[in-house]
Amino acid sequence: MTSEPIVLIEDNEDDIVLTRRALTTNNIRNPLVIARDGAEALELLLGTNGSTVKPAVILLDLHLPKVDGLSVLKQLRDDARTSNTPIVVLTSSKEEEDVIAGYELHANSYIRKPVDFDQFTEVVRQIGMYWLLLNEPPPA
Repeated sequence: MTSEPIVLIEDNEDDIVLTRRALTTNNIRNPLVIARDGAEALELLLGTNGSTVKPAVILLDLHLPKVDGLSVLKQLRDDARTSNTPIVVLTSSKEEEDVIAGYELHANSYIRKPVDFDQFTEVVRQIGMYWLLLNEPPPA
């Protein structure tokens, strides 16, 4: 697996803890960088201070404070620095409009968060296996 960080954009502390536990359970050792709202995520990834994180994959919730997830996705796709970064929408939203909008804004994947921890752990394992091990990212 790559050593680049995984960026989790999530405001729910329980989901942050679950994601961290699922990564640990699956021996995914990439650093986990957390942004707890959309504005923090944009600063982290597109920062005005010149220092930005270059993640292996971004896990993006849609229901975020300050800047919603779809707006974050659009801004990340519109910026050359993050236009090719894998973005997995990982959300509890079951709204068909959110799925359509996510793909129209070029999310690489849309996954509904399972409520059950074992199922959630399996989803995280599969995300890690695919995006960190099997996927061939574009050249830098």
